[in-house]
Amino acid sequence: MIETTVVYILLALLVISGTAAVFFRRVINSVISLSVFSVTLAAVFLVYRAPDVAMAEAVVGAGLMTALFLVTISRTQGGDH
Repeated sequence: MIETTVVYILLALLVISGTAAVFFRRVINSVISLSVFSVTLAAVFLVYRAPDVAMAEAVVGAGLMTALFLVTISRTQGGDH
């Protein structure tokens, strides 16, 4: 029962953060929203008892991709658009 409630809350957070990433005007806000999406997705994988996939998602999705996006933004337009 509690596991189902946690999954529904996490899935709602996935929808909210994914939608927010699309509709934010500033690129930096979208990157942060995608990072929240990746961390939430890693939590969903943990609830479904897939810790290896959760760790990979957390490291690659939330860590490396966020860093890559931030470096790219800082070297191109500065996040103004």
